[in-house]
Amino acid sequence: MIKKEKPKERFSYDPKKIVKKLEEIGNQIYEAVREGRNPYIDVPTRGISNIYYDKKSKLIKMGKQTSRRYFLHVAHARKFMQTLLIASYIKRLVSEGKHASLREAYYANKHSIGGSKENTFEDQSESNPIIEDLERTLGVLREEMHITADRRGYIYGDITIQDGEDEFNTSRLGMGGWAVPGTVEHLKFTQINVDYALVVETAAMADRLIEEKFPKKQNALIIATQGQASRGVRRLIHRLHYEEGLPIIVFTDGDPYGWYIYSTIKQGSINLAYLSDKLATPGAKFVGMTMDDIKRYGLERVTEKLKGVPPNKKGGPTADYKRILEEMEYPWFQNKEWQRQFKLALKLGVRIEQQALAHKSLEFVAKEYLPEKIANEELLP
Repeated sequence: MIKKEKPKERFSYDPKKIVKKLEEIGNQIYEAVREGRNPYIDVPTRGISNIYYDKKSKLIKMGKQTSRRYFLHVAHARKFMQTLLIASYIKRLVSEGKHASLREAYYANKHSIGGSKENTFEDQSESNPIIEDLERTLGVLREEMHITADRRGYIYGDITIQDGEDEFNTSRLGMGGWAVPGTVEHLKFTQINVDYALVVETAAMADRLIEEKFPKKQNALIIATQGQASRGVRRLIHRLHYEEGLPIIVFTDGDPYGWYIYSTIKQGSINLAYLSDKLATPGAKFVGMTMDDIKRYGLERVTEKLKGVPPNKKGGPTADYKRILEEMEYPWFQNKEWQRQFKLALKLGVRIEQQALAHKSLEFVAKEYLPEKIANEELLP
């Protein structure tokens, strides 16, 4: 039976530390100007060449390579200016206790440079990367810098949360649960009466489980990601696991995209490798859908064909087949059971969706499939 774990960490958000880090960058630049030197900022290098998989922590991490961004450099000057503009804006947000969306951050810093027709930013595609650069440079989440993104995902279960002056139980807000905000750093978990969190890929399946009263009967917290998990949802999962010792079980479609959703929750992502230690949860486990479920539950007639060309056909592999072969090479999927799942998917040439379990009955997933698998710990690592 799934058991809670001992908390491994306690998160404490301190805005003063963020301001201090920003001031250190500012002071470094000021001293360089005062001494007549060319001011610069060292930014961790982007790209796959600076990413690696750490076997000890079981996380995708960022390496130590950096690139130096100078002010007195034709190729660097614009980005240097943009970096200082955004850094100053973030310092003001954090100091004043206000939050801004990525879009607001762009517009707040877009203006014409005095004495010219040049704009500080021409498009949000310029400001977003600068915010990511500052995340990597400061080693903090953009949410800690008070920059938020659109919210996506919701939770439902017997857990009480304090959000500012409001305190509420997420199982008493109607069947729609509680929408996870873009920023979850300020949340406090005042009471948790669940045994584990079930992370569900689709909202339709999460709704089905809530309607069948799965959270109450199985003493579980439902976390609906609604596709790829947002940063807010991933951070919430991480906090619940490490701060509250809550086991994390992931339930996705049985296809390369569902498996990638699980991979991102568990090991982190290449794009956000510098935040893996705050967003990823290596202790998460996978309940399904698996290729074995097809035969075990008689779902042969409700599978979907993999998209693309198989590797043994002319022009292959493409689409789903190519994605599966790529996932087979991931270091964190070098596990006998996962390799067997991938090979079986390639052999059968099919994928299986969560909703396919409705072929048995609407109640089947909540009354038999999940309870039996979880109770017997039939979970993939």
